Amino acid sequence: MGSHPANLILRFLLEIIALISLGIWGWNQSESWFRFVLAIGIPSIIAVIWGTFAVPNDPSRSGSAPVITAGFIRLTIEFGIFGLAIWSLNDMEWHRISLIFGLVVLAHYIISYDRVLWLLTK
Repeated sequence: MGSHPANLILRFLLEIIALISLGIWGWNQSESWFRFVLAIGIPSIIAVIWGTFAVPNDPSRSGSAPVITAGFIRLTIEFGIFGLAIWSLNDMEWHRISLIFGLVVLAHYIISYDRVLWLLTK
């Protein structure tokens, strides 16, 4: 189920929401020009990390791996990014959205159990 097109669309949307939430969080951290740096810089750095570290032949990705990473490390990176996004939403006192987002992320990984198991064996 991890590579089902509907689940891949959900995963993509979750990634975009995570980047947007981190950008909004960065924007809210400063009142000066530095807010632009945070709002653009944090999601950019996260996107680079997300796209760079990969497991070769991951069925949910293009199959290429710029920096080859063990499956457990990749899963840790994903959980860390989603966890950071959930925390950022909660830190902005968007508690309900944080909870909903966290539950949808959890549901995604439960549905993608085959991919999770595959990553844990790589």
